Amino acid sequence: MASNRMGRINEEIQRELAALIPTVKDPRVTGLISVTAVDTTPDLKFAKVYVSILDKGDVDQVVKGLKSASGWLRRELGRTLNLRNTPELTFVRDDSIDKGAHILEMLRDPEVVKPANPANEHIILDEE
Repeated sequence: MASNRMGRINEEIQRELAALIPTVKDPRVTGLISVTAVDTTPDLKFAKVYVSILDKGDVDQVVKGLKSASGWLRRELGRTLNLRNTPELTFVRDDSIDKGAHILEMLRDPEVVKPANPANEHIILDEE
């Protein structure tokens, strides 16, 4: 039962942070930033926030900007959420979207993925 509650809390923190991050006034926090996941400890003291940034050139600067704005984000999060403890936020870069795109690219490359059955090598799949 407690895991269901933690899941709901993580989703609510994720939703609120996604709405708050575009209002951060730090000039390093620019571009399309999406909160992909939140992992909160059971005692609600700490939360690890996974962010994905579209512009790959200044990812480290954006994460540094988010870390410097974490106090303000925590305070605003505490105002909107009705929790006993507002977790301390730690921002982590999330590369899962890039990894998924790389795997998809590899699967579409006929040189990398060979047919499972050598008897079916003559079959050519239509391109979509």
